[in-house]
Amino acid sequence: MTAKTTLAAPHSPKPTSARLEARMSHDLHLTVKRAAEIQGRTVTDFVVHSLQLAATQAIEQADQVRLSLADQEAFANALIAPAKPNAALKRAFAKANTLLSA
Repeated sequence: MTAKTTLAAPHSPKPTSARLEARMSHDLHLTVKRAAEIQGRTVTDFVVHSLQLAATQAIEQADQVRLSLADQEAFANALIAPAKPNAALKRAFAKANTLLSA
């Protein structure tokens, strides 16, 4: 009989959740509570879900604007100082001219 030996990888403890506390007006609390009830959620679940949607949307909008500005800058730079054609581009133009002139 042989003994089977397995070595477990060391575990790094990862927190499964974090706590967030927020102060809000009584009126806002009632509004959030009512909205959670309408959706059949707990107040915590409603708030966490809403925060996740808002955070994701804010990040996507920021990334979209940032990428858009970077793309605009790259385009403008290409117009101002276009790159010199490399050998592959020269061959492609020569082939296109041959095909078009035929």
